[in-house]
Amino acid sequence: MVVIIDHAPVNAGGHGVRAGMADALQQAGQTPGLEGVVLVGAGGTFISGSDVREFTGAIADPSLPQVIETVEQCPVPVVAAIDGYALGGGLELALACDARVATSTAVLGLPEVTLGMVPGAGGTQRLPRAVGRVRAIELICSGRRFAAPDALRWGFLAAVTSASELLSTAIDLVRAQPGKSSLAGLPCPDEGGAAVTAAVGTAARRARGRPAALKAIDLVVRAGSEPLAELLAEERATFNELRLSEEAAALRHLFFAERAAGKAPDLSEIEPTLVRRVGVVGAGSMGASIAELFARESFEVMLLDSDHRRAEEQAVCIRRDLAEKGIEAQMHAVHRVHELAECELVVEAVVEDMDVKADVVASVDRVLTGDAVLATNTSYLDIDLLAQHTEHPDRLLGMHFFNPATRMPLLEIIRGEATSPMTLATALTMARKLGKKPVIARVGEGFIANRMFSAYRRHCEYLLLDGASPRLVDEAMLAFGFPMGPFAVADLSGLDIAYAMRQRLSAGRDPRARYVEIPDRLCEAGRLGVKTGAGYYRYGPGLSQGQDDPITDKVIESARRRHGTLGAEPPSADTIAWIAVAAIVNEAALLLEEGVARNGDDVDVAAVNGFGFPRHHGGPVWWARNIPRTELEQYLHLVAAAEGVTHERGDLDKLLN
Repeated sequence: MVVIIDHAPVNAGGHGVRAGMADALQQAGQTPGLEGVVLVGAGGTFISGSDVREFTGAIADPSLPQVIETVEQCPVPVVAAIDGYALGGGLELALACDARVATSTAVLGLPEVTLGMVPGAGGTQRLPRAVGRVRAIELICSGRRFAAPDALRWGFLAAVTSASELLSTAIDLVRAQPGKSSLAGLPCPDEGGAAVTAAVGTAARRARGRPAALKAIDLVVRAGSEPLAELLAEERATFNELRLSEEAAALRHLFFAERAAGKAPDLSEIEPTLVRRVGVVGAGSMGASIAELFARESFEVMLLDSDHRRAEEQAVCIRRDLAEKGIEAQMHAVHRVHELAECELVVEAVVEDMDVKADVVASVDRVLTGDAVLATNTSYLDIDLLAQHTEHPDRLLGMHFFNPATRMPLLEIIRGEATSPMTLATALTMARKLGKKPVIARVGEGFIANRMFSAYRRHCEYLLLDGASPRLVDEAMLAFGFPMGPFAVADLSGLDIAYAMRQRLSAGRDPRARYVEIPDRLCEAGRLGVKTGAGYYRYGPGLSQGQDDPITDKVIESARRRHGTLGAEPPSADTIAWIAVAAIVNEAALLLEEGVARNGDDVDVAAVNGFGFPRHHGGPVWWARNIPRTELEQYLHLVAAAEGVTHERGDLDKLLN
């Protein structure tokens, strides 16, 4: 019997799918002479996961564990034939089958921990039996997706085949089965206590106290050493408890927000430009990173730089690095702008200077043809002003990559006043092909993510004047959930980057504005961060992290003396964190008022993926909407007091509704 799972568009394992499978499996168990059952998905995918919308309330019977029990009690072998995605509950269903076969392009994974939960249908118990506790800990706690060839190598799959032969291979596998062979009856492979302990330590450090990962680790470690029925019951109870938690709600919010952020209602009927060749202008670190990103995704890439030798060297380096990963890159250095004429997309990534960028976009615009798209990677500059230097302003928009482009997930798509729907649709399509999380923004200083991060950094600097040390601020933000504190981040990225931006904006700065000169004094002393061995902290051989430095203390003390705050009592860690986050929230409100951001969901996606706002808080807007209004008002008042007469209060009612 072949049971086809057909629930377009992605075969999410909602109630209807579960009920249909349960009915089919019960029928199979009552069919005389049946050799076995093959479960296969329609539409090129198995089951892409559970219906996340069900996690907010009671889950109707049959639950997935009940369906899995039907699979294991079925008197004949059940084989999962996997194409496309088998994620979450889809993979747990496959784990309960007697054997599994997949196409070579199939993708598998258990992402529940990334949604604030643990696998709830046997994933923490059956996966360790299939691949061992060490690998199961890493896969479950990271939520990492893995490819079918890897699963075959680990012994999780019986075969890997083509899509055209998937069903016949699965049927042959059914006929070859000697009988039932559930993973539930197998022990976990013996990997040695030291290996498991090491895996636990690594996963626990990366979890940074998040309850879902810690509970998943505990359940996997105990797999095979305690009664399966008891552990399955505990796993399900933990799943049900965690899915109703505030953290899981925040992560589900991001799950849906990230999927909506790259869509626009006016683009539904627009056919994007087909892009095969991409030009990148600028072979510095950012330009090279963008070029590598496109080359990695099989685009033909032309890299242009005024320094021809640098472009040649970067092209060679990119080809070599990708070759080591098994990718044959179509990566070419070119010397003249007319060599970009056949590109369907050109991204400029030259120095952040309006005159320089204007010259580049004007020269590129003159050689592009048809529906080609011209993108600027500017972080702050006005794209509408840049468009005035082109003959085709409709083809220009911003594609703001974050450094390094090959790793950072956010891609801000900046829609100028003249940007055409086709240009925007093409950029969004490219973002998805590159595996990025796109957010649409309008023109505004710093756009969305950098604008919020600037407010965050500015208020953390105010805290230095008002009694806090860099270490105290960094530790407070780590405790809130940021991956790094703001001053450690500044040292890592280089203090000179923000210094250059402040110098660019200095002429227009309000003389009444409260200005913290501490980072300027550090830069002027040659303390640019990690790359010079000193910034806010001191670095050197044998130091695993930055060390507190008396020179920085003296710079801060001198600034406090000039501002009249010497001797100020340091605020508490909680006060520091809430002031810093409230500053982000206020800036988010301004972004919505000004129309730079479309909605609060986009703001949250930009903050989480652009500068590391903690995912488990859901983003600054979600966080603000889920704390008491009186507490938020209290800290927004402190934000206003810290900034002084130039503070601009955002519309909180608009933000929270």
